[in-house]
Amino acid sequence: MSRREFDVIIIGGGHHGLTLAAYLARAKVDACILEGRNEWGGALYTGEVTAPGFCHNIHANFMEFLHVMPFFSDFDLPSLGARTIYPEVQAGIAFKDGRPPVLMYRNDMIEGTAQSFARYSKNDASTWRDLKTKANQLELLMAAGLYTPPPKLKPGEPPPNPFPAFCSSFSMFGLDEELGYKSIKDCVDELFEADEIRALLYRVGIEFAGPALEWPGSAYFFLFGCILMPGCWRMIVGGTHRLSGAMVTACLKEGVTMRESSRVQRILIDGGRASGVILQDGTKLLARKAVVSAIGLKDTFLDLVGEDHLSPYYRRRVKNFKDGPDQVLGSLAMALHEPPRYKSARHDPGMDRAWYQIVGYDSAKEVLNYCRAGHVGRIPDLPAAGVWVNSLWDRTQAPEGRHSLTGWYFFPRASDLTEAQWEEVRETYNDRFLRLFAEFAPNMTRENVMADFLHTPLDQERGMRMREGDFGHGAMTVDQLMGLRPFAGCAHHATEIPGLYLAGSCTHPGGGVTAACGYNCFKVLCEDFGFEPAWRNSRRFY
Repeated sequence: MSRREFDVIIIGGGHHGLTLAAYLARAKVDACILEGRNEWGGALYTGEVTAPGFCHNIHANFMEFLHVMPFFSDFDLPSLGARTIYPEVQAGIAFKDGRPPVLMYRNDMIEGTAQSFARYSKNDASTWRDLKTKANQLELLMAAGLYTPPPKLKPGEPPPNPFPAFCSSFSMFGLDEELGYKSIKDCVDELFEADEIRALLYRVGIEFAGPALEWPGSAYFFLFGCILMPGCWRMIVGGTHRLSGAMVTACLKEGVTMRESSRVQRILIDGGRASGVILQDGTKLLARKAVVSAIGLKDTFLDLVGEDHLSPYYRRRVKNFKDGPDQVLGSLAMALHEPPRYKSARHDPGMDRAWYQIVGYDSAKEVLNYCRAGHVGRIPDLPAAGVWVNSLWDRTQAPEGRHSLTGWYFFPRASDLTEAQWEEVRETYNDRFLRLFAEFAPNMTRENVMADFLHTPLDQERGMRMREGDFGHGAMTVDQLMGLRPFAGCAHHATEIPGLYLAGSCTHPGGGVTAACGYNCFKVLCEDFGFEPAWRNSRRFY
């Protein structure tokens, strides 16, 4: 590495770090981004983990924010290789006895979802039609909330109370404001009466790092996870790694200095200010303006900065930042001869074409008990899952005439089981799932599976550096959201150490492929250093 000094050094080459780097370079800031692994994109990972030619998105799959993501349009990522497909049937749940499935369609196909709901409840169909219509109208307002940094607290100012915002959100949907204090389950049960529909909404409601179904104060995730997000999910042609590839290309086009296999050992603090980094190989890099960490909160402060540089308040808050949720992802992958053929599809063939297929549950109670298992540190007895078969829409993701299935189990945290126990899960759980799967889709026997793979929370912790396998990069609970994420005194991206900023998913709005954490950090850097506000766009108000 020839150059050793830059305006801004970014630690971590996940999608937030890439976003920040590209905007900084567009603003004519000399930026260098460092990635410890030999590939970019973090959880935007696609691998041939089962057999050659079968592509599996082992972590991030559902691109629910691309249509509102500033980075995606500002840098014209489709022209750089990030092409999308927008499946009509977004999600569906099938049943063992072959009764009709419950399907959720795209945002522009509200009536399709209403008709599917009406098979079980006309009241639920009407409720969905009303809520989803309002959600579509409020989508840009939601986007503005995602892509705006929380206000900076003034000295002595009390931490923000999130509940007024939650309650007013319910009011905007024409619902009782007191729902804002309740749980996801409370909201689903109060607003929807059919058990089959509740089962679908329970699973969808916690799918994207949401808090536990029964936690009071988690109701905001009912609006966000059950109503706003389903219906806008896109997939990336060729696998989600094509999105990170497009982001890398955007960075290179803008002139970002990019260094992979460059793991940071320590953030340099000189005179109380962040001045650069030291890599594991001893290389010293200096930052004229700022060092920005786009990795985890504890990784940043406990591993790279060191407790001796932290105030008692920061030390306490960082150590007590909660990993979560209690149920984390185990990723399964299977190379198939043919895609699943569900019994329930005889009533509606859309089930076989649903992008997200929820299988293994016959009631809302079974979903609830499945999700409860993680809270007591055990593997669910019912080996149910949510799966997707991307090769149904994108033939590049499997060999001709074959199909690639990938999906998610919900498991306890990595530390809840020993390494030997996780190895047993790897060896047995997919077989248990297949035995259950065949009761819902008779062709899903071991004979239909050419090869399979299971990626545990322990694997995620070691490979993707997600503590405990936490795909939310910090619990998405009410005490760690918006102006309280990661904590009140550190929610505006700047930290108590001058020159040190945060841009990872530990900041607002949290986990998910939003590119918002890097985008919001760039806004703050523009404010603090007078950089050119390259984020501004006359066609967008956020």
